[in-house]
Amino acid sequence: MLTKEEIKALNKKALEMREKSYCPYSGFAVGAGLMTIDGEIIGGCNIENAAYTPGNCGERTAIFNAVSQGKTKFKALAIAGGKKGSSPADYCPPCGVCRQVIREFCGQDFPIILAKTEDDYKLLTLGQLLPESFGPEDLEGEE
Repeated sequence: MLTKEEIKALNKKALEMREKSYCPYSGFAVGAGLMTIDGEIIGGCNIENAAYTPGNCGERTAIFNAVSQGKTKFKALAIAGGKKGSSPADYCPPCGVCRQVIREFCGQDFPIILAKTEDDYKLLTLGQLLPESFGPEDLEGEE
């Protein structure tokens, strides 16, 4: 279970990471705050590319950043997104690719926070965002 303080800290990190977003093409800035199981918060932002497909979402940047540091157990993820230079006008759910990457490391009950501000957010689970998902356990016992 997440505390209000943890949620607020995750939302704050997601909002801060939006400011680091590199989004010259879409103008849509996304930041993420990923809490490891030991309480560390790792950030990520979206990074666009002129060729479009080599770009990366903020959620995946946070996860890849954590994994590159040897961290693969997570407690929660906060996401904030919207037009760069403005406060988020709406909640920003993860794209389908990000949902699948999150699923690689997290179960159906993993909390995902969609934040407009530190105090204005929607709390969902990965299972709500990606029902009937395919995960690592589906490959166990495969030969």
